[in-house]
Amino acid sequence: QVTLKESGGGLVQAGGSLRLSCEVSGGTFSYGMGWFRQGSGKEREFVAAIDWRGSTTRYADSVKARFTISKESAVNTVDLQMSSLKPEDTATYYCAATEYVKDPRTGVHEYHYWGQGTQVTVSS
Repeated sequence: QVTLKESGGGLVQAGGSLRLSCEVSGGTFSYGMGWFRQGSGKEREFVAAIDWRGSTTRYADSVKARFTISKESAVNTVDLQMSSLKPEDTATYYCAATEYVKDPRTGVHEYHYWGQGTQVTVSS
């Protein structure tokens, strides 16, 4: 059974930084990894993704130049460094893993495994 566990969420003031981490356990593949978020009353949306080697990344336009996703090659852990946070970044952040290892994936439907989520709240 594949499980994902996020950590690192919390409350931060606008302009501050947070680092989220996610660890995959129970799997036998090296997965492509992604981060998604879901604000209150909103649909889950793509934030950032990285291929299984940790060499190629993709970002939502709303977080480019502020967030950085990183992953060590062949290790199923992924971090999301978030800087210059804005109140609109407030959401539950979900880590996800995909068996599609080529190219970072941006679609919710392209991910096979999901974490329980961690809350990020940015105060103004």
